[in-house]
Amino acid sequence: MHKPATAQPKNVAAAPSGLLAPDTSGMNFYRADPSLTDLLRIHLPENLFRHIEPHLDRLGELAGGHLDECARLADRHTPILHQRDKFGRDVQWIEYHPAYRELENAGFGEFGIHALSIRKGIMGWPDKYPVVAKHAFTFLFNQTEFGMGCPINVTDGCAKLLANFGSEALKAKYLDGLTSTDMSKLTQGGQFMTEKEGGSDVGTLTTRAVQEGDHWRLTGEKWFCSNADAKVVMLLARPEGAGPGTRGVGLFLMPRFLDDGSQNHYRIVRLKDKLGTRSMASGEIKLEGAIAYAVGKLDRGFVQMAEMVNSSRLSNGVKSTALMRRAYHDAMTVATNRVVFGQRIIDLPLGRRQMLKIMLPVEQGLSMSFLTADALDRAEAGSQDAAALLRILTPTLKFRATRDARKVCGDALEMRGGIGYIEEFATARLLRDAHLGSVWEGTGNIVAIDALRRAVGRHGAESALAADLHARLDDSASVPQAWRDHLRGLTDRAVGFAREVAAKSENEADARRATSVLYHVASAVALAWEAHRIYEMRGDARRLLLSRLVVDHRVAPSDPFRLTENAAQAKIAELLLGDRAAGMSEVGELVLAA
Repeated sequence: MHKPATAQPKNVAAAPSGLLAPDTSGMNFYRADPSLTDLLRIHLPENLFRHIEPHLDRLGELAGGHLDECARLADRHTPILHQRDKFGRDVQWIEYHPAYRELENAGFGEFGIHALSIRKGIMGWPDKYPVVAKHAFTFLFNQTEFGMGCPINVTDGCAKLLANFGSEALKAKYLDGLTSTDMSKLTQGGQFMTEKEGGSDVGTLTTRAVQEGDHWRLTGEKWFCSNADAKVVMLLARPEGAGPGTRGVGLFLMPRFLDDGSQNHYRIVRLKDKLGTRSMASGEIKLEGAIAYAVGKLDRGFVQMAEMVNSSRLSNGVKSTALMRRAYHDAMTVATNRVVFGQRIIDLPLGRRQMLKIMLPVEQGLSMSFLTADALDRAEAGSQDAAALLRILTPTLKFRATRDARKVCGDALEMRGGIGYIEEFATARLLRDAHLGSVWEGTGNIVAIDALRRAVGRHGAESALAADLHARLDDSASVPQAWRDHLRGLTDRAVGFAREVAAKSENEADARRATSVLYHVASAVALAWEAHRIYEMRGDARRLLLSRLVVDHRVAPSDPFRLTENAAQAKIAELLLGDRAAGMSEVGELVLAA
């Protein structure tokens, strides 16, 4: 399942005696992640998996090598806003380090991650890619560079908004550029939503739109605009005469440059000095009569944008899981190479326990990411059940995975010790970047309220989740019946608790806890179902041990005065941190052991 505890990580040389432990330089992040391969084989048709695997292998190699060095340089040499060109003309432009351009060439050009689910023919596949396949590339790319993940994501979102709601004229003019993998023709996108008056409270925005012939003029300010110099921007504004709240908000497309080549009438006031994702330019924008075009119905702007927010929240969960996986790789590299007091860290009981605590949220995030991506694929194919399932899975994944990433990245940094705090290693950057997930596309409070009061209370989406989890347990015949029955009971309790919290507004303070419980129980079921499928594919049932760890450490109440280590726990750690496959009989005994 993972790099063996008794061998060096692949592609990583052992540290000479007395020197620092190595890092992940030179590691192929795809080859080092058999869990990713297993889940892709479960969720994708075999012919598609076989097609993308060489490309994933190529990206895994780049992510652990050349692109990782580019990410380090781009993080250190941040974008610079220039107010004039060299001839003194008032033409704003942002200067990027060449390493950032290399990252763009990979993400947008070679792998076309922004367009995989929109444009046919990328990387030689004749059709569009399902979301599951797209996010396999998202997952690997963001292990090396989280900042570029935002421009890729918002360009993807702009293209989908335009394709779904734009007029034929707008699509003819802008859609090809937004989905191009030819860097000379690519039109990167942006989504400028946040204002000083209201972040999550979109209904309070003050940006105004006044119609002028076939276009609109926008005035106001946008407060946090990532990919600040994007050539095409989607944004919300209130048309003149429209009412208050989100129903009075329209969706608009705003080009960076006008048809005559001049810059549109808005200014980048300044770039943000951010904690993380420093490679990518986020800025404050002042609209000074900027020309824009209405997208879709003016009274449906917020609803249209909300569809993309949900898609972006899935991407956010995948990217946060990518940070956790990279952090795990680094921690394991240290644990298997650093010798302290005559023993490797991985051979010490506390070191093994800490590695399991790092591993568990990573595997949960991976399972829940692809479960959610699969639901999106089925929903887009017309399944109403999958659409309801997606409605609850998306905020649940976004809420928990982004919060777990902060702790996992911090714990991985600690595994390296004080040197992990130094910016020469990736761990410090991972920790800085991890904090973005919790505030991007809604803070934890906002997303938990969305999961409970809206997805559960308003849409009844928890019923779809319960049905899906029960069906997966029914489909896991090789898993011990007693464990499946236990998971059924936990599923019913988690759904019942979510309904109780959603039933009354005074229960809102429990929304975060209820969302976490849904996530943990759903992931425990998913891990059990995956164990059954992987066992059938190649005889390895170890993923079921992760299901037990989720229940033990993230669902069941704990007694702080009780010793937890015993022979069964030691065996679980040995199997999960090693490379030996284990059959269902051996694993089943451990799952049911006291």
